Order: sequence, then C-alpha cells, then structure tokens
Amino acid sequence: MIWLGIVVLMLVIEIITLGLTTFWFAGGALVAFIASLLGAPLVLQIILFVVISVALLVITRPIALKYFNKSRVKTNVESMIGKEGIVIDTIDNLNGTGQVKIDGMDWTARANHSHRLFEIGETVRVVEIQGVKVIVEENKEEV
Repeated sequence: MIWLGIVVLMLVIEIITLGLTTFWFAGGALVAFIASLLGAPLVLQIILFVVISVALLVITRPIALKYFNKSRVKTNVESMIGKEGIVIDTIDNLNGTGQVKIDGMDWTARANHSHRLFEIGETVRVVEIQGVKVIVEENKEEV
C-alpha cells in the first residue's frame, strides 16, 4: 500500500506543479506496487522503482518537454531576445557607450562584436542579455 500512496502523492504533486518532474516517479512506484502484489521482495521493489523511474525520466522527459511546453510564454528578460530596437545613443563597446529603445523602454546596449559601431537611428535586434545590458546585432531584415 505504501507504493500506491507514493503513486497518488507523485500524481498530486504533478497536477499541482505541472512541472513534468514527478510523473516518472509515479510510474516507477506503480511498477513497484505491481511487483509487491506479485510477492516480490522489498529490495526488488526498490530496485524496480529506481530503475523504472530513471528510465522513464531519461527516455521520455525530452519528448514531453518538446510537446507539452510549446505554449510556454517567455516572460521578463527572455522576451527581449529577438526584439527590434532603435539606437538612441551610439553603441561603441570600446568606449562603453550605447543605448537602445525597445518597446518604449531605454536599455543600455552593447554590440555583439566589439568592433561594430551602431549609430543613432539604426535599428538593431537583441541577441542576448548580460546583466542589465542588451547585446545587439544589426537588424538583418533591413540589410
């Protein structure tokens, strides 16, 4: 009955968190529960639990993440990657200057290549965030 309790607990945690983290352990506990019903010794039940849980995790987690997290909306800083902005202060990595306006907000900016200068009025695309700075490249759609 302990294994059945673990199955239920893992599924409840999965339903609450939706993090695709405990589902595989519920599968391992289910196999261990079935083994206990068949009279398997406790050591075998524990081994089955661990092996099945890890196998399910390794084999199916990447597939599950690929298909179940499709609708995940990027939030906060992640949402900046790929956005276009306009240079409002010349971006010069050597002098440590540069600002862009993205969605109405001013951001400190640096070029993704140290030798590249971006002049006021140019449009750029965000490729990375480093601390409080956006790292930009030329907007390839305009080239």
